Amino acid sequence: MNRPSRVRWRPLKHLGICAPIGFALVALAYAGLQANGSAAAAESALAQNATPTPAHLAEGQRIFRFDTFGDEQIWTDRLRLHEVVEAAVDPITALSVGLKVDADALPPGMLGSVDLSDPATTVALLRLNAVVGLQATVDNENHITRLGVTCALCHSTVDDSVAPGVGRRLDGWANRDLDVGTIIALSPVLTDAQKAVYRSWGPGKYDPRYNIDGLNTPLALPPIYGLAHVKNETYTADGPISYWNAYVAVTQMGGQGNFSDPRLGIEITHAPDLVTPKLAPLLVYQKSLLAPEPAPGSYDAAAANRGRTMFARNCMGCHMGVDGTDNNRGVLHDPAETGMDGAYAARTVTGAYRTTPLRGLQYHAPYFHDGSAATLADVVSHYDRVRGLGLDTLQQQDLVEFLKTL
Repeated sequence: MNRPSRVRWRPLKHLGICAPIGFALVALAYAGLQANGSAAAAESALAQNATPTPAHLAEGQRIFRFDTFGDEQIWTDRLRLHEVVEAAVDPITALSVGLKVDADALPPGMLGSVDLSDPATTVALLRLNAVVGLQATVDNENHITRLGVTCALCHSTVDDSVAPGVGRRLDGWANRDLDVGTIIALSPVLTDAQKAVYRSWGPGKYDPRYNIDGLNTPLALPPIYGLAHVKNETYTADGPISYWNAYVAVTQMGGQGNFSDPRLGIEITHAPDLVTPKLAPLLVYQKSLLAPEPAPGSYDAAAANRGRTMFARNCMGCHMGVDGTDNNRGVLHDPAETGMDGAYAARTVTGAYRTTPLRGLQYHAPYFHDGSAATLADVVSHYDRVRGLGLDTLQQQDLVEFLKTL
């Protein structure tokens, strides 16, 4: 018999959902992990060169793509979004808010034979597990009885090989088209004031602390590929990747698991714990996701070679080593040091930002934690001004071309 859940933390002022920013760094044998103070210890002890087995990779992929950790208790029981989806969200609407369709899950010719303006088609897609990041239980009368979200909602997209928003999955890519706030605001149980906040976020952004402190400084959803050598895949490095994974799964997605951080006054326990035993295979899969190579012809090779010199001279003091960040050496930066808005950092444990590892840059504009730099040229111009680099126009252009190669 399941024991009742125990939840002791600051009262939730607002309802929130998925922002799985980074997933899991725990040893394969550490499936019994219970609290996130222990998660940090497990990460520090992990043998970094352990070779995962195909079985671990397959299980991690299944968890990343399809496991809700029991978060239907938020999406279905509290937000009642299953009712909205069934009644009013046709595929055209779903695609317009950034939801993606996995073409590999579709029967041949399906898209050409169904009504894309009918919500019943969305229900059929959910039955097929074809809507990336959403999981639904559909009964024999085609009614959605349970609806939940997975890690893939925010951290997967598709290659658009069939149609815009429809194609093969690209796991680990930030879904910068996804309008999480607008989706949440469809809930019939939220107040107009809450809906206004959610709708203010816009595509590709999410605030992972709004439901805790009631403030509103949304973040750009980051990619989670290329993290094999990165310790902290969060903008403010509050803890190791497994810490953030558990934080998001439990406090944001609504998963039925354990999370504890006395620094934030949060202690949540559930029995059974549906999150902790899955962290290990989830790690294995996430760490296997490589950053995409730059597309052929997407940068000027001669300019990039010149830009490499500019990068070494001006950027490698912070973007250092194979991991591309001085945070792996414990360094954090005051917002004023890099000209960043400090509003989000002030809401976190560290109060500072870590240097972002640079990988797959040309594929995930906009940039910075708040998405305030629309292009790589904007990034270079910002640092030239704030850091007084003194780069002329050509040097800035060369540096941009080099960044496209990363």
